[in-house]
Amino acid sequence: MNRRYRRTLYASYIGYITQAIINNLAPLLFVTFQQEFALSVAQIGFLVTFNFAVQICVDFLATYFVDRVGYKPCIIAAHIFSTLGLVGLSVLPGLFPNAYAGLLLAIMISAMGGGLLEVLVSPIVEALPTEGKSAHMSLLHSFYCWGHAVVVILSTVFFKVAGVENWRILPLFWAVVPGFNILLFALSPVLSFTGDEGKSSGRKLFSMRLFWLFVLLMICSGASEQAMSQWSSYFAETGLRVSKSMGDLLGPCMFAVLMGISRAFYGTRGERIPLEKFIVISGCLCVVSYLIAVVSPVPVISLIGCGLCGLSVGIMWPGVFSLAVKHCPQGGTAMFALLALAGDVGCAGGPSVVGLVAQTFRGEMKTGLLTAIVFPVVLIICIQLLRRYIDKKRC
Repeated sequence: MNRRYRRTLYASYIGYITQAIINNLAPLLFVTFQQEFALSVAQIGFLVTFNFAVQICVDFLATYFVDRVGYKPCIIAAHIFSTLGLVGLSVLPGLFPNAYAGLLLAIMISAMGGGLLEVLVSPIVEALPTEGKSAHMSLLHSFYCWGHAVVVILSTVFFKVAGVENWRILPLFWAVVPGFNILLFALSPVLSFTGDEGKSSGRKLFSMRLFWLFVLLMICSGASEQAMSQWSSYFAETGLRVSKSMGDLLGPCMFAVLMGISRAFYGTRGERIPLEKFIVISGCLCVVSYLIAVVSPVPVISLIGCGLCGLSVGIMWPGVFSLAVKHCPQGGTAMFALLALAGDVGCAGGPSVVGLVAQTFRGEMKTGLLTAIVFPVVLIICIQLLRRYIDKKRC
């Protein structure tokens, strides 16, 4: 690959690390927010819903403006919003009479950046002159996992050294990452992805039955991943009664590391394994991991279940993207934006369902997480339907 394009690839990797910071920093502070600002479980859950709801709106709007404005200005804007949102998470709660309103505003700004990142990073890498697209896509998405793991580890170190009470310094530290990537993308060439047969409008995609199957797959992928990812730290502290450090390292950190290993494995050696089969096996493992987390009477084993969930969901999101590119090659930017929108619907819906069920059962997180099993089950069914479609097409 040309050295200039390699710089674009590295910037894209950092783009997904930025996405990981946006989505996973706040959940580490949920208990702190609840105690400092007197928030209910429902209000904490709404922070997750609101984050992904804003990303959904950005995903939808991106289908109309990204091709007109251009990929490069949009990806730079994504990092500007991400930087401002992280700075706002530190500053805005103290500027509003109602701290919760400040939290929501900060999350809205960073989510605008996160939504653009979700729409743009994958097609930017897909457009690069490389071979083995599905492997590159899986490897790219693994950087979200490594970013998630680093966020948990360094944040845990910060809490140990500086104390959780000084949490406002932490978002300022993480804002450096998207701030640096603004410069890196500004100095890198960015190609536009249009698909093999030109651009397809959203209306044309909506008329394709196969596209709707991918939409459902993306919803289930996002829900299966984020239902555990967003609540694992809170679940460890309040449901399993373990220390914050132990809970974060054995819960969300192990989740992120194993998710990254899954994506890196497929990115380097997964070409030999049929992607559909890999996703079905992952879906079955996801069901098992949720059951281990909620049924085990031993907290450490429950935390291992949380981590194992990361291994199971790793291939889902990038795998569905790769399958969509393969079977709907004419999709273009609209397809990436709409599938990102569907994935964010799942990212919002999964944690919201868990939070609402837990609230109904007086804050019992095990009951909430148990309901999330429905998402990998539906995903497995959808993959079987896709395999039938592929088999019919071959005949």
